[in-house]
Amino acid sequence: MSKKLILGIAIFIAVIIIGSGSFYIVKEGEYKVVLKFGEAVRIVKDPGLKLKIPFVESVSTLPKYQMTFESDPTSILTKDKKPIIVDNYTVWRIESPENFLKTVKTVSVGVQRIDEAVYNSVRRKLSEINYDNIISENTARGNINDEITKDVASALKDDYGIEVIDVRIKRTDLPEGNKQSVYNRMISDRESIAARYLSEGDEESRKITSKADRSATELLAQAEADAKKIIAEGEQGAAKTYNEAYGKDPAFYSLYRTLQSYVTTLQNEPVILLPIDSPYTRILLGK
Repeated sequence: MSKKLILGIAIFIAVIIIGSGSFYIVKEGEYKVVLKFGEAVRIVKDPGLKLKIPFVESVSTLPKYQMTFESDPTSILTKDKKPIIVDNYTVWRIESPENFLKTVKTVSVGVQRIDEAVYNSVRRKLSEINYDNIISENTARGNINDEITKDVASALKDDYGIEVIDVRIKRTDLPEGNKQSVYNRMISDRESIAARYLSEGDEESRKITSKADRSATELLAQAEADAKKIIAEGEQGAAKTYNEAYGKDPAFYSLYRTLQSYVTTLQNEPVILLPIDSPYTRILLGK
């Protein structure tokens, strides 16, 4: 093999090595940090094929996408000095890779800073609230999460180049030793509320029943008054009719009243002793 051929092969191999060491690819969802003798000289954010100085510059990668960090369950004291176990997670991303590299340098160190900031904020916020308010259905848990997110984001963005998108408390629970006493108190509170509702319902029922009874009594009294008025008017009309009839023919009216008295008197076939010359007898005998 000639020297020229060997030299050509060596040059070709060197070109391949140099060429392969001169290019790198930036993907979507990542930053590329170009290092010169271990020091960051530039950060490439746009995806594509890029150039670097071979053997002098090297490349490392930082994630550009959102990441989720779940904190370990931590014990925190509430305002009323009750220990609770808090479990939360954080959604974050590297917003400024320049600041990130100057301060924390790696993702694992960045996660440690996030964990510390979240713990401090959660402990401070929950220590201002009583336990009953934390677990209450009426507690604006969303507002607490928003306040913690804002607090942590403000602490990390400028100093470390970290953008905290969301911090959420997943669980607030009591230590095992305290659960039963709190559950018993919660049951007692619920029973007290139920008893109050039942008492209020009974009182309302009595009010409604009393009102209905009063209305019924008033209606019956009014109906009886109206009935008496109608009967009186009817009797007055009947008396007027009788008087008018009696005035027209007193003899006939006297006979009619006598016949009516016969119907009443002779019911059940009674034995009656009457003088023979009595008008009552004469009418019966047709004399």
